[in-house]
Amino acid sequence: MNGPAGMSPAERTDLAWQRTGLGLVSVGGLLGARALTGAAPALLVVAGVALAIGLAVLGVLTPFRRRKLRRADPAAPRAMAAVTTAVVLVALAAGAAVLAAPGH
Repeated sequence: MNGPAGMSPAERTDLAWQRTGLGLVSVGGLLGARALTGAAPALLVVAGVALAIGLAVLGVLTPFRRRKLRRADPAAPRAMAAVTTAVVLVALAAGAAVLAAPGH
């Protein structure tokens, strides 16, 4: 897929990092709302972790990646691996917390 006209692969990658961060913040918000309405305190922990990781991606890793793109350096594979690992761990923890919530 070539993506929108006029966008380079690097620009699409930058947008993908932003979507990842926004997705994590959204998941954190949804889990937080479920925790408050369903009286499931374990979900608050998972929601906080998701929000923290999402904000770190948006506030730290995305700008870092953007600076690297401007300098035309190769991508930081360790940062991408860390974000991927964090997203998978948050998803697993969220699934476990939802299944363990009362009333499920």
